[in-house]
Amino acid sequence: MCGWVSPSPKALTWADWVSSRRIFGSPSAKSPGLFCWGGLLAYGGHLSPEGYTPFLVHEIERWNRHDEPLLVCLAASVHRGTALTALREFERDLGLLGRIVCLDPDGAEVDPAVGRSEAPVRIVDPAEQRRALTSMRHYMQQHTGARVFLGGKRSGFQGEVPGLMEEALLAVAAEQPIYLAGGFGGVTADIIRALGVDDGSWLPPDASAEPPDPRWEAGYARLVAHTTRPRWRGLGNGLDAAENRRLAATHRPSDIAALVSLGIGRLRRDGGMS
Repeated sequence: MCGWVSPSPKALTWADWVSSRRIFGSPSAKSPGLFCWGGLLAYGGHLSPEGYTPFLVHEIERWNRHDEPLLVCLAASVHRGTALTALREFERDLGLLGRIVCLDPDGAEVDPAVGRSEAPVRIVDPAEQRRALTSMRHYMQQHTGARVFLGGKRSGFQGEVPGLMEEALLAVAAEQPIYLAGGFGGVTADIIRALGVDDGSWLPPDASAEPPDPRWEAGYARLVAHTTRPRWRGLGNGLDAAENRRLAATHRPSDIAALVSLGIGRLRRDGGMS
């Protein structure tokens, strides 16, 4: 999960991964990407060298920004499972590029050194792991201004519903702007269908797909239920229906960056995002 923060203390949460720098754009004026508004990125995940965090740090370094533009949120199950030395080293290396926020199981900011030694203290109870991840998602919803969704697991997830579905449910309930790039398939394509953005008929059938997980079905039904409520006003992302369908169908990073930037620009122009 990763995100964007506007020049105010709010961020844009990016709920999944795209391995292309065109999402971020270029520091040149010709390709502004998602940093064109001077925004900040929020990422909820882990610090693995093979994970997303090093990519995000590398991209931010290209922009030569030193105003802590990256917020890394670590759930209790993540930072407690990481050696304190590793946490301190990453924080030191991050420097002015960003900051780390460690959360307790209820989503409150906490000193990761309290109540533990140097060695990792893993949370092995699945219920506690789910609680920690859900609390982190609530924290990020409260500290972000919009969310971009791509891909996402349909199976093998830990929570009561797939992680991206939980992200979407929180964003919809909070009436946050959301951007759904469905060309990578996964749960994002399911969210697109559930919210009535597009029927997804352009996606090729998955012959190897397993029967839906009952938890997936429950999350899908909760999303559909939101669209029947009187207060439902759509994605609220500054894009019209045709532009949202284009975003829903694309897998091109340049298109995603252009459409998200277009929507955010309109929201900022119209006072819908400070």
